[in-house]
Amino acid sequence: MDQHTHHRAARSHGTVETEHGATRARPAEQPSRLAALADRVPATVSLPVIAALAFGCFTIFRTHSAGIKGGQAVLYGLAAAVVTGALGLVLAHFQSSMLTETRALAYGALFGCAVGWNYSLGGESVLSSVGFGLGMGAAMFVTSLYVFRGHRVREPHGEHRPHKEHHARHLPVPTH
Repeated sequence: MDQHTHHRAARSHGTVETEHGATRARPAEQPSRLAALADRVPATVSLPVIAALAFGCFTIFRTHSAGIKGGQAVLYGLAAAVVTGALGLVLAHFQSSMLTETRALAYGALFGCAVGWNYSLGGESVLSSVGFGLGMGAAMFVTSLYVFRGHRVREPHGEHRPHKEHHARHLPVPTH
């Protein structure tokens, strides 16, 4: 290998040589407004809003499938999104002050009521809608309890009831 080839190979590692048709990387651009907004909005706000919008869209689909057409289906979806979004924001705001079991029960109740109501929009009976809502709420309770207990390290407040070590009680030595 001649000296010119060796110098060129050493120079090319980690750089872009424009003589071979490659283009240089553009300088770092300013983040878009949407990316900047995503950095400022906490997950306790963005996740309930996204979930509420998804639930509103599902409600529109469910009512439209049940025979409700047009604007009335959109109003059902809008009402579902607003109510579940507001309740989700309240729950996400106060979740750090709740016990783990209470927080899991609150998520299960919100999910079960929302899904049970949405199930009833298809024309099912009240009893089957309540049963379906209770089943889905119980599933959400178990799932959220598993997630909350499995990730206690990430919780801002730590463990609610840390277990104390049990010390054996020592009786005094009997004297004669």
